[in-house]
Amino acid sequence: MKIFLLTLSLLGLPYQIAKADEPMTMMQHGSMMMDEKGMIMNANSDNLPKDCPKISGDVNITIHAGQKHAFKFPGKMFAFDNQEWNVAPCSRVNITFINDDQIRHQLMIHGLPGYLYPQGMFHLELYGQGELKASLIVPSSKKTYLVHCEIAQHMEKGMKAQLKVDGGDGDLPSIPGVSKPVNADSYPVDWRQTTWALLIVCLLAGCVIPFFVIRNKL
Repeated sequence: MKIFLLTLSLLGLPYQIAKADEPMTMMQHGSMMMDEKGMIMNANSDNLPKDCPKISGDVNITIHAGQKHAFKFPGKMFAFDNQEWNVAPCSRVNITFINDDQIRHQLMIHGLPGYLYPQGMFHLELYGQGELKASLIVPSSKKTYLVHCEIAQHMEKGMKAQLKVDGGDGDLPSIPGVSKPVNADSYPVDWRQTTWALLIVCLLAGCVIPFFVIRNKL
């Protein structure tokens, strides 16, 4: 946080932060807000997509992230508690993002219209256990959006989901429990090495166990 503030100051960029005698609030810079626990980027609760005459309704979604949510997916390490959400066109989606781990996790939604969401992205991030809330308004188009954690290997290890608008335009690949992986996990076994290892273990066991039996009888 201190390094980030120093960088903004050196660049002459404006920012806001709570005074020492005020409760800690999120610092805001452009479309980014952050504090000591996390960061929100490109939140949008009011600006309508061009194809939406009005907000069709509010959808409240709570999304948990953490290791315990991956237990139901063999071979995965991280996951969200759900892997798919379906919302109506032009919905205002109010997300409560909860990190159940002590490590950093993100919730990123990609493919949104760039004129409302820079780089087409909505981003929530928590540096450890905690909770963040932010909203976005989805367009009217029937589409499936990628939801994932962009921290290295977190998506590959299971933290990937999809947000469908109006049923979506299909399933994304490699969504745990929803769609088949692009590259299935493979753990080849060299049975020749395994057989030799088992033989050696059996031979050692055949020598060592009788030795201790005889020794104990003596």
